Order: sequence, then C-alpha cells, then structure tokens
Amino acid sequence: MNTTERLIKDYRYYLKIEKGLSDNTVASYGSDVVEFFQALDKTPKRITAEDILDYLDGRRRFGMKARSQARLLSALRSFFSWLVLEQEVRDNPCDGIESPKLGRYLPEVLSVSEIDSIMSSVDLSQPFGPRDRAILETLYGCGLRVSEAVNLKISDIFFDEGYIRVIGKGDKQRIVPLGEVASDYIQAYLSVRTDPAGPEWDDILFLNRFGKSLSRISMFNLVKKQALIAGVTKEISPHTFRHSFATHLIENGADLRVVQEMLGHESILTTEIYTHIDSSTWQSAILQHHPRRNH
Repeated sequence: MNTTERLIKDYRYYLKIEKGLSDNTVASYGSDVVEFFQALDKTPKRITAEDILDYLDGRRRFGMKARSQARLLSALRSFFSWLVLEQEVRDNPCDGIESPKLGRYLPEVLSVSEIDSIMSSVDLSQPFGPRDRAILETLYGCGLRVSEAVNLKISDIFFDEGYIRVIGKGDKQRIVPLGEVASDYIQAYLSVRTDPAGPEWDDILFLNRFGKSLSRISMFNLVKKQALIAGVTKEISPHTFRHSFATHLIENGADLRVVQEMLGHESILTTEIYTHIDSSTWQSAILQHHPRRNH
C-alpha cells in the first residue's frame, strides 16, 4: 500500500468513525477521491488547484452533469481539508474553486391515477406479488427513501398504533404514520413471507427469494418493471414515489412543516424544493396571515 492509498484508507475511517457519515456517503466520497488520484498519478502534496480544475473540466467534457461535478468537488475539498487537519499538506487546493451552478432540480412526479395504475398492475396471484405490492405501498404511503425501505424491520412496524419507526440519514430516527392501505398490504405479505435464510434476516421486513435482504437495485428494478407493465412511460425510480407522495400531501393541504418532519428533511428549504412549490407561494401565505400584517 503506497502513501496515497494509506491516506485514503485513513480518510474513509475518519468519515465513518469520527464524522459518523453513512456507508453510502463514505463509499461515494472515497471512490471519487480514488478515481481522481488514479487519473492524475500524483501524490496529494503535489496536487494544485490547476490539477483539480483540469480534472473537473475533463469530466465535464465527457458529459458529467453539474450536480455530479459539485459532488466530486465536495469530496475532494473534504479530503484535502482532512489532509490539512492531519498536517499532511499545508493548503487545500480546492480553496477558491467555485462549485458549478446548480439549477432547480425537480424529480419526476406521478399523478394519483398513475400511482393507482402501478399499484394495480401487481399480480397478487404470483409468488412475490404480495411482497411487491407491499413494497410499493410502503415506498409511496410512507414516503420512504429506498435505503429506508430496504432496511425496514418488522419490529419497527406498529400496526395497532398506526406508525412505523424509520432509521434515516445519519442514523436519525423518525416516526412516520402508517396508512390503512399500506398496513393491510404489509400484513397480507407477512402471512406469505419467505422464511429467513438465517437469524440475521429474521427481523428484516422485505426478503428476496433466498430469504435475505432485498438490495437497492432489486427495488429499483421492481419499480421500473411495474411502471412498464402499467404503461407509465415516465423515467421513474423508488425516489419518485417519495417525491410524488410529498407532492400529493401538499396538494391536499398538508402543512409544509409536517411534510418536512415526515420525510426527515433537515431544512424546510429541501422540502420546499422537493414539493416544487415556489417559495413565494408559502411566503405570501404566511405574510397574508401574519399578526403584524396591518401595522
């Protein structure tokens, strides 16, 4: 293991143990840094701002979008900040490099009728039909991230009380209401659930045909397959169900703060963008009912 590889290994350890970041974030940042040094074949001490700008420009010319460029720069800035902290380098070469300007990202949203079509397209007579319907109802009805659905435990479902306990980003817990429809389909699935392959999967709700945890890719494939069967041609993913759920809540009059808590967003601005409501809409609504409006 050379010096650069050792530093990257220590950096990953720092992100995981000291910063407490998720495995996905650690893997993402780590792979971005590894690819950068593989492309340049230089040690960290020899990296300059020009090297980083040239690398970003090369990735842009090969089709990397602004959002991915921004994530890449964020990973490199984090890595070199850690090197400065460890006194491995004197300065951070990313200082002064501006992130690419990001447009307003609005994911695809499904209509209520499209949601209904996708749900109805699941053949419950097939061996995994009840499971697939339960997955889709949970993704939409609880607004879960795909990683949250994959890791959902049976012990975190409280049918009588009508809620589930979700472990979200940064291992933060939140309580999410469980609607009757999702509850009914989860219980129907549990009655025919595959036997777990071992004790480590006893409490995992959604299992594959081998009795082990479903992967994120499997859920992606399930969503795409059912959309195709239902005749929905939009480019969708499990995240589309979460976004559509939030959108439909807002359209039906749900409070933005309530939706923020349910989705597990740190910032209300994230929720505002998520539900593609222009900030002026809810700002004007607040000002219209402000107690000091006429003063």
